[in-house]
Formats: sequence, C-alpha cells, structure tokens
Amino acid sequence: MDEETIKNPSRISKIRNWYGKYERPISSLSLIGGFVFDAVFLKRVDVFWENFWVVLHLVVIATCMVFVHALEKNEGDETNPSKAHFWLVNIIQFTFGGVLSVFLVFYFRSSDISASWPFLLILALAFWANESLKRHYVRLVFQISLFYLSLISFAIFLIPVVFHRIGSWIFVLSALLSLVVAALFVLLISYAARSEFEKSKKWLYATIGGIFALVNILYFTNLIPPIPLSLKSEGVYHSLKRQADGNYLAITEVQNWKRFFTLYPVYHKLAGEGVTVYSAIFAPSFLNTTVIHEWQHQNEKGDWVTANKVNLHIVGGRVGGFRTFSSKTNIAPGKWRVNVLTTRGQLIGRIRFKVEIANELPRTEQKVND
Repeated sequence: MDEETIKNPSRISKIRNWYGKYERPISSLSLIGGFVFDAVFLKRVDVFWENFWVVLHLVVIATCMVFVHALEKNEGDETNPSKAHFWLVNIIQFTFGGVLSVFLVFYFRSSDISASWPFLLILALAFWANESLKRHYVRLVFQISLFYLSLISFAIFLIPVVFHRIGSWIFVLSALLSLVVAALFVLLISYAARSEFEKSKKWLYATIGGIFALVNILYFTNLIPPIPLSLKSEGVYHSLKRQADGNYLAITEVQNWKRFFTLYPVYHKLAGEGVTVYSAIFAPSFLNTTVIHEWQHQNEKGDWVTANKVNLHIVGGRVGGFRTFSSKTNIAPGKWRVNVLTTRGQLIGRIRFKVEIANELPRTEQKVND
C-alpha cells in the first residue's frame, strides 16, 4: 500500500470530524444562506425548474428518511460522524431547510401579513424546528409531520399552476392529493421501520390528520395566502392613463423619506377630484381570473366600512403582473384602504392611504408603470 493511500483515510477522517465538531454553526449558516438565495433567485411559482427544485428536495428527504429508519438498528448514532446515520440526518435537515425556505419566500410574496400571518407563522415555526430540534429527527412522527406539511404546502400552489384554475375545489383537490402521496410514503416507511411504525402509528395518523384539518380551516377562513396570485406593485394616483405603447402614465405626489415610515401615506385631494388605485397582480401563465378591489374607509368608531367593490378581470403570465385599476369619486377625508381580493375573499394585498382635503396639490411627478 503506497503512502498516498495511507494518508487519504486520515484526511477524510479529519474533514469528517471537523464537520462533526462545527456541525451546528455550519448548518445554521447554510440554512440562512439558502433562504437568502431563494429570496433573491426564486421568481415565479409557475416555472418548471423552480418546481422541479422543490420535487427534488422532497425526493431526497423521502429517500433519506427511509434509509435512516432502515439502518437505525446498526447505524443509529446521529452524533457520530463515522456513521451513515449521522450523514443521513444532516442531509434531511439541510434539505428540509431548503424546501421550507422556498415555501416561506413564495407564500410571503403572495400575502398581506395582517391577514395571512397564522399560516406564515406555521411555516416559520417549521423552519425553526428544523434547525433547532435536530435530535427529534430520530423520531418518526416529527419527520413525517414536517414532510407532510411540505407536501401540502407544495400541492396548494402546484395544482392551480397545473390546472390553470383557483378556487375551493382546486384547493380540496390539492389537499387530497397531498394525502394520497403521504399515505403511499407512510406505507413505504411501515416496511422500513416496522417496529417503530407500530409504536407510533396512532400519533402519526393523528398528526397528519391534524395538519390536514388545520390547513383546511385556515384556507376556508381566508387565512392562507392566495398563492399562486401575488400583488407585484401598487399605487394611489391623481390620474392614470393607458398610453399607446400599453404602459400606464400616472400622476402621483412626490413623496419624501417619511413615506417609508407611515402605514397610511397622505393623499391630498382637491375639491371634486377622485382617487385612482392601481394594482399589478401576478398570476401563472394561462390562469385567468377575476379579482376584486374592495374600497373601505374607517369610521369614527374605528371600524372599517365597505364603500363599494369593483370586479376586475386579470390575465396570467406577465412577469410584472397584470395591470388594472379602479377609481372612486366623492371620497371623504380620513383613512382608506383598498383590499385586493380573490372572488372568495382571500386577501392578495392591501393598499392604504389617508385622504386630506387640499386647496392645491403639493408637487407632483409623472410615473410610468410598464
């Protein structure tokens, strides 16, 4: 045996032990880096390669989970870098972090956090649990819980993209398909880990059923972001005209730096003038639907009162979102908001402003929405 052959195992052992020693900070940095990467580079829920990326993650997770439980009797030390179990658990953790960060990015873009925070909180807690509760990866119920949450989160936006439809029956179909895939995987796991499966199957079924029920409750109470729709841009204008090139020319007030620190930017309204609210809403290619601009104002008691609703048709496929707008005249001073909704009431976005009566307009500028 030559000298190089003798040295190589030592080098591999040193690298393996070094990773085992600094596993926690390496894992944390990689998950944070992966989240930043997804936020910057993942653009659309209807792109094949981005969905393939999610599918690949789920396949890797499922494969490693099967091997973890198949090898557990002989290779069951998740703290020992010399054991296969250690590396399988690390791969599962890293891959779960990657796929959950994708869901956080996509769902956050498709929501107004004031309405969709419960579901976003669930995803955020799952992301945290994946990083902080690594020792629970040896527990079948914990693994399956994260896996099924990932499955149903993926199905919720994949099925509308595939069928070019949104609505209650599409959501129900998505949830049921996620259950079918989960059932097939549980069947596979039951062969790989018979004894552990028998001990924990009641908790396992209860957990999957609980996640299924919770996600359905959140959907039918409009607390899940209306993915794959998302509000790409918006504005409150004094006038808005469509030009010959298809772009929109808007007249808007020049905003100072304070604009970024107020929830209700001031709109100075002249006597007899109306208000125009613009929204660009992204929908996947071939998904054409109707959205609603719901105009609401805050009364003296602090309650939000609906003034009127405007139905607007949108066509999917445009990267910057389908551009549309609605206008209102005889608008009273005070706080206003325009809720951009699906036809069943899911909140895509919310445009806020405060109307103040003015004798003359402050400085304005032209803005092109292309």
